[in-house]
Amino acid sequence: MKILIIGGSGTIGKKVSGHLSRKHEIITGGRESGDVKVDIADSKSIEAMFESVGKMDTIVCIAGEAKWAPFDLMSEDDFHIGLKSKLMGQVNLVRIGQNYLNAGGSFTLTTGILADHPVLLTSSAAMVNGGIHSFVKAVSLELKNGFRINVVSSGLVEDAVEKYEEYFPGHNPIPMSKVINGYVKSIEGKGTGEIIRIYDNC
Repeated sequence: MKILIIGGSGTIGKKVSGHLSRKHEIITGGRESGDVKVDIADSKSIEAMFESVGKMDTIVCIAGEAKWAPFDLMSEDDFHIGLKSKLMGQVNLVRIGQNYLNAGGSFTLTTGILADHPVLLTSSAAMVNGGIHSFVKAVSLELKNGFRINVVSSGLVEDAVEKYEEYFPGHNPIPMSKVINGYVKSIEGKGTGEIIRIYDNC
């Protein structure tokens, strides 16, 4: 398969890209690095990216921003960061990307444990993740041409423990091999409308 991975150079993305490249043709995209540049918060950038890469069999997003801060310090603009980037960015990848996906192709989006088990400072990130879960379940009922869509939602991954451990007290780090398998299940499996949760008794 020809697979486009947005965020393919990130903590999770580089491991997923490396694993999938053993069997598939991988094209990576990102704001600062990758085979093609794209800012998912800008729909025009998304359109330009698809025009440059052409038709794909699978479109994967492992990217998106949301602000972490105390709720009483969050402004409307702070909430719009997550709404425009991680939420609408992924929605637009599907909305626009359906025109560049080969029949029978698939989308795989990315959220995280905050949708189900939020921690302090994550009112925006948790809201956005939950919205993506609902979007995936709903849009899977309407996609045409045999398209599938799923979302991978992982707990704190082992490669990010040093950076985020203080925010997730008592959470068991998720091995990268389990996270990779979540993406493999979405991409190479036949399920659709699924939230593929990779949590460990949080």
